Amino acid sequence: MKYVLITGVSTGIGHELSKKFISQGYHVFGSVRKQHDFDRVKEELGEPFTPLLFDVTNHEAIAASLPIVQERIGEDGLSGLVNNAGLALSGPIQFLPMGVYRHQFEVNLFGAIAVTQTFLPLLGARKNCTHPPGRILNISSVAGKIAYPFMSPYSASKFALEGWSHSLRRELLIYGIDVIIIGPGPIKTPIWTKGDEIPQELLDSDYGEPLSRMRKQFQKVEEISIPVKEFSLKLFKVFEASNPKTRYTFLNSKFTRYTIPRLMPDRVLDKIIGRVLALKKGIV
Repeated sequence: MKYVLITGVSTGIGHELSKKFISQGYHVFGSVRKQHDFDRVKEELGEPFTPLLFDVTNHEAIAASLPIVQERIGEDGLSGLVNNAGLALSGPIQFLPMGVYRHQFEVNLFGAIAVTQTFLPLLGARKNCTHPPGRILNISSVAGKIAYPFMSPYSASKFALEGWSHSLRRELLIYGIDVIIIGPGPIKTPIWTKGDEIPQELLDSDYGEPLSRMRKQFQKVEEISIPVKEFSLKLFKVFEASNPKTRYTFLNSKFTRYTIPRLMPDRVLDKIIGRVLALKKGIV
């Protein structure tokens, strides 16, 4: 039996990825934040799944789950950790409270750090470890490489997650534990149906028209999103790859939506985004 821990499994990527690992003979430990999700997911996934009740921002709860995992795996160790839990917060920087940024980083960055630190010994980060080293997958985003307007909390947290992941991978060379960054584009998950309404005070601000245009762009995401089941299969293949890359980008129309924008000079991309979203002064 091989064991893997996935954070944020109540819905979306984490839930589908749990099913994929289980179908391939793994036992999955999956974190959820609420008791009703704990009960529901346990019933859905059955015996090969052990739910862990913790929010990634609650370091004491994370630590309390360690002995649960240790007791189950014994000397076998964890084959993998998938830092999947996350959320996307957005808005014009001028109007965003600092608490929004702090919460975004608590979940997307500090949560991943806390979970990783807690479970590193079970992945093989200790002397005289008798089981093969595990592998860590950190779920980032295209927004971890390309920063779009109104997505600054999310992009900043993902840029930071990627920098931390590179440092972590190089530190863990001593134990043979690999760290891989997954930077997807839009995936068909509930994250795109949350926060649809733009507050009236923002619509009344100078950013009203750009925000409305941005909202329309998000509404088109469904057309270009990767089905979560397909994405989970890609993740599993990366996890099991014998010689994986350090980072993968998965999205439809990758060349036009990712490769070309990253090759453009910043000022050129600024002008394109400014025209599309009516952000350039004098364009409405």
